[in-house]
Amino acid sequence: MLTNLMYVTLYVTDQDRALRFYTEQLGLEKRIDYPGPDGRFLTVAAPGSPVEIILWAHGSAAGQPAEVQAGGTPGPVILESDDLRADFEVFRERGVAFDGKEPEDYGFGIRIEALDPDGNRISLRESRR
Repeated sequence: MLTNLMYVTLYVTDQDRALRFYTEQLGLEKRIDYPGPDGRFLTVAAPGSPVEIILWAHGSAAGQPAEVQAGGTPGPVILESDDLRADFEVFRERGVAFDGKEPEDYGFGIRIEALDPDGNRISLRESRR
């Protein structure tokens, strides 16, 4: 029986650049950095989270959605915030690119989509309380 979600994979063209983005701009922590036989195994995660994001080196556009609709297409990774509007201001000051000008209210809380250096959409959410 399955018991846990361990990893989610994002394809990136430059692992060092992606690592800087996810740690320095989004504030995630580096968990694993291992030069394995199949390539560098590099993961990041939100502090205290058991789920890790693999930043896997791959050619450009690998894993990218064919068609993205602003505001309506979630990214392959959804990160939760307890105060998204405050985090948004911090991330914007750190140079994070977004597909909208401000976080917006929606049925379940607040949302906005960030873009990593490879164009991966990272959904940022705050649940309605």
